[in-house]
Amino acid sequence: MQKDKMQEASLSGVLKVILIILLIYYGIKILTRLFGPLLLKYITKKAGQKFQQQFQNFQNQDTSQKSPEGEVTIEKKSKSKSSNKDVGEYIDYEEID
Repeated sequence: MQKDKMQEASLSGVLKVILIILLIYYGIKILTRLFGPLLLKYITKKAGQKFQQQFQNFQNQDTSQKSPEGEVTIEKKSKSKSSNKDVGEYIDYEEID
């Protein structure tokens, strides 16, 4: 009979795998402690720049829409009635005590 070609886990192989997993875990933990604050500072800086740019765009739009002093403008809003007459019939009722 042919011997099965299945490999058995040896104690040294299992220990190597556990050691590798622990080294990767602690390596990532140390790297996040070192570079975490730098990454956080970079993200907050970019978010601040984006908010500042949006605020400036908002101010530019606001100042461009102002009319000269003394000029009166009337803006009418469109009235859109969206009543649906096929809703149903209203039935009036009274409560009986």
